[in-house]
Amino acid sequence: MKLIVDSGSTKADWIAINDAGKVLFTTQTLGLNPEILNGDEIITRISDRFDILHNKNEVTHLFFYGAGCGTDRMKNSLSEVFQQFFSNAFVEVNEDTYAAVYATTPKGESAIVSILGTGSNCSFYDGHILHQKVQSLGYIIMDDCSGNVFGKELIRKYYFNKMPKELAAELEKEYNMDPDFIKNKLYKEPNPNAYMATFAKFLIKHKDTDFCRKIIFKGMKSFVKNYIKQFENCKEVPNHFVGSIAFYLKEELQETFDKYDLQLGNVLRRPIDGLIAYHVANK
Repeated sequence: MKLIVDSGSTKADWIAINDAGKVLFTTQTLGLNPEILNGDEIITRISDRFDILHNKNEVTHLFFYGAGCGTDRMKNSLSEVFQQFFSNAFVEVNEDTYAAVYATTPKGESAIVSILGTGSNCSFYDGHILHQKVQSLGYIIMDDCSGNVFGKELIRKYYFNKMPKELAAELEKEYNMDPDFIKNKLYKEPNPNAYMATFAKFLIKHKDTDFCRKIIFKGMKSFVKNYIKQFENCKEVPNHFVGSIAFYLKEELQETFDKYDLQLGNVLRRPIDGLIAYHVANK
């Protein structure tokens, strides 16, 4: 049994397949970002799903693609946790960008591949190797155009009284805007980045308002300038995206790319289905 996992900070999709690629079961856990969670918290989240716990000794291979796995230290740390839990398995941990690459980019072709979900990142894939120009420092000071950055911007606008009154009233209906509640979520509970990203749904829902459009296009402009334009060939290759922000704001992404004369390629909400085909063909 092979387990393929695509994990962000908010959630992780799990698919178990046999050697022929037949799906044995699918499940979902909370996100498993090693930059945010310790080993015990990761094991708890995995053990919470019966299918995973019940079949852990049957797993021969675990292919994990996750947010927070961009450094060797994080990859090695998570590999050790998984190896303890799946004691009979070969474990391979890669950053989540590889999942995006394998799902969006035909074999041997080059492209710029980005993730716009709870967090964000951007890499150039030359057909064989992934190249990055920006080393992420996490959600507090980076993650341009991500769900958590959009959420932070909405919360700030609300509390600085910069949000139109009618939108502020709608926000209060859909979210608990009590300051003590928000501070507890941000400073005392796990995954504050995932919490902030929940506000991105409001931004998408009201994306046709002038207020939300300004926030969206400001974020996309920042992402293009700070990430995509780091690569000199950014106008020569397609730009593929994975993630809910890219997927639900595809029209706005296309509009932004047209202004910068960039090629928008494939845009997927999640890469897990493409990973199945990849691992059947290559593993």
